[in-house]
Amino acid sequence: MGACFSQDHPGHAQKREPACRRRRPRGLARFFARFARDREAAAAIEFSIVAVPFCALLFALIETTTVFFANGVLDNAVQETSRMIRTGRVQAGGFTEEQFRTEVCNQINVILACDARLKIDVRTFSQFNNVAFSSPLDANGDFAGSFQFSPGAPGDVVLVRVFYAWDVMTPGLGAFLENMSGGKRLLQSSAAFRNEPFGALLAG
Repeated sequence: MGACFSQDHPGHAQKREPACRRRRPRGLARFFARFARDREAAAAIEFSIVAVPFCALLFALIETTTVFFANGVLDNAVQETSRMIRTGRVQAGGFTEEQFRTEVCNQINVILACDARLKIDVRTFSQFNNVAFSSPLDANGDFAGSFQFSPGAPGDVVLVRVFYAWDVMTPGLGAFLENMSGGKRLLQSSAAFRNEPFGALLAG
């Protein structure tokens, strides 16, 4: 480092060491001065600042997309299995609730599990204006447990509903997706139709 000189006497330069020492950065000041000038690993530091919110946003986007895809799979399962009731295949085959549940599971196993999170409700009504969409949840946000399996006879109006409790995995996304207790989102699909005149009614 160059020395500091004064010109108090023309032609004679004198060192002024105390003044020089006062202008030199020392200790923490010198460290922060070097840190401000150093651009090595700047990209890594900047990425570490944005990595957490970026990853959280990415995971939230992936899970939201997956939830919509899962609900689409559920819609397709309801349409396929409802056709089995409407055409009389379930009634003619004497399907039990568990057998019908297996048919639904075969349609959704690409993304959804066939376990306690899956609930099926099949009810029969005399007319369409009598169809009632009762809540599948109780006051605590859990499954109410009042599910039925009544595929009906020829000409009956039938309401098929399938529910699935999706576990929300992304932290912070629950406020936007959760609508059940335990950090879950209720996926549901339904179909209302009149059974075709199969069996004895068709023969007459």
